[in-house]
Amino acid sequence: MRDFHLPGRSPVYANEAMAATSMPAATLVALDVLRAGGNALDAAVAAAAVLAVIEPQSTGIGGDCFCLYAPAKSGEVVALNGSGRAPAAASLEQFERLGISALDVTSPHTVTVPGAISAWETLLRAHGRKGLDELLQPAIRYAEEGFPVHPRVAYDWEEVAEKLRSTGAHAFLPNGRAPAPGDRFRQPALANTLRAIARDGAKAFYEGPIAAEMVATLRARGGLHTEEDFAAGLHAAEFVRPIHTSWRGYEVWECPPNGSGLLVLMLLGILGGFETPPGGPLGLTRVHRHIEAARLVYRDRDAFLADPAQVEVPVARLLDPAYLAGLRRLISDERAASALPPPGEAELPRHRDTVYLCVVDRDGNACSFINSLFHSFGSGILAERSGVMLHNRGFSFRLERGHPNAIAPRKRPMHTIIPGVLTEKGQVVMPFGVMGGHYQPMGQSWFLTNFLEFGLDLQEALDLPRVLPLQGRVEIERGIPGELASGLARLGHELAIADRPLGGGQAIFIDRARGCLIGASDPRKDGMAAGY
Repeated sequence: MRDFHLPGRSPVYANEAMAATSMPAATLVALDVLRAGGNALDAAVAAAAVLAVIEPQSTGIGGDCFCLYAPAKSGEVVALNGSGRAPAAASLEQFERLGISALDVTSPHTVTVPGAISAWETLLRAHGRKGLDELLQPAIRYAEEGFPVHPRVAYDWEEVAEKLRSTGAHAFLPNGRAPAPGDRFRQPALANTLRAIARDGAKAFYEGPIAAEMVATLRARGGLHTEEDFAAGLHAAEFVRPIHTSWRGYEVWECPPNGSGLLVLMLLGILGGFETPPGGPLGLTRVHRHIEAARLVYRDRDAFLADPAQVEVPVARLLDPAYLAGLRRLISDERAASALPPPGEAELPRHRDTVYLCVVDRDGNACSFINSLFHSFGSGILAERSGVMLHNRGFSFRLERGHPNAIAPRKRPMHTIIPGVLTEKGQVVMPFGVMGGHYQPMGQSWFLTNFLEFGLDLQEALDLPRVLPLQGRVEIERGIPGELASGLARLGHELAIADRPLGGGQAIFIDRARGCLIGASDPRKDGMAAGY
């Protein structure tokens, strides 16, 4: 139990249903949908649509989506991949002809066909009780009437104001500046686009005038996109077989590649072979081991993770207990590895923005849902008449011949966004997720071990200060104790204070023994968990 003399927040408890999102308004919309007879998936889509309006730096209908859905009493976890594909004309040969040897985050060549709207419609048709016509109404209202910008949103917005200025996204700089906390921001063009989708479904986004404007906007900047590419995106979202591993009496479920959930399972497999170290969750040995394990699995991600529809991704080999035991033997408690064995640690570009949310309804259906523009405001390329900010997920492609993640026609890039689900004895017990780009596998495994191995309550498990190995250094949040930082430095880690908080997260634990729901929302964002 937390010390009530100190600042902080408690976990949230409820009897019947609960939602946890990164913005209060989205959480309340999810609860409204649940009270109106919608299920967890309906509520998640409605909340994601609201977030696409009121947290525009992190997410939008011009981005991608992944989802894990656990229907009550089915013993099943359903996975949906809602990531988009590169244009048919995108290839290394074409890039060489154009003289492109590297990608900039604001390049039209980083824009893959957005998958979110296809994902929302596909999920609702298969598992929802309501349609987009009803579920988009709150988002339409916020886009039309505006919303007061919240502090974390304003912080992120100000940080990339120059990026928006340089891409000409002036609609997101009212009066020439980023909105301050409390300023009301309206998006009438986006409201009209959402109305069209509510009326005509996902087809309104991928075909017709909205798609034509997005294509024209991209081609005016040198993009290779066509209206045929966007039309193909209508059915891009697909159900896939989730991957999982056993850990401490639970099953941990993730979406398969091209997502990075594989890394969470690898991290747990490595760490699970150690005895719980002394010193608690911020003990030196615990933190050092986690950093070293992350360096190894991120190395493998950069070598192998790609679109399994176009290249072989050795999932079974990477999850083989013998392979993970071999990685574990590379970790010394006495010293950070000065170098990693091949394939080596690739440089990771910085700064990702994403929203993660989860919902459990009164019937026990559970939804773990993530939607993203990748970088803050994605590519910064705005289709002005439709109000769609386009993501830059294609920045994750490699421009390197022979690499599994090399760009290719209609290929999906390696993806960082990963929803998670925990089950026990065939029943879902927790949807969870930690957003934050490259931090996400580290963040999910950090959260799970905080909660299940070190016994922190759900909120404490999210609150605990964080670390991330990145580009040869270890980023640490300012909350990391000085003694721990000194210990890590003595072990050979080069430390740097993270310039932004590392990620954010939500989780809802289904306490079947006591018949209640327990929710938590990350204080690094503006959101909250709530239930009834």
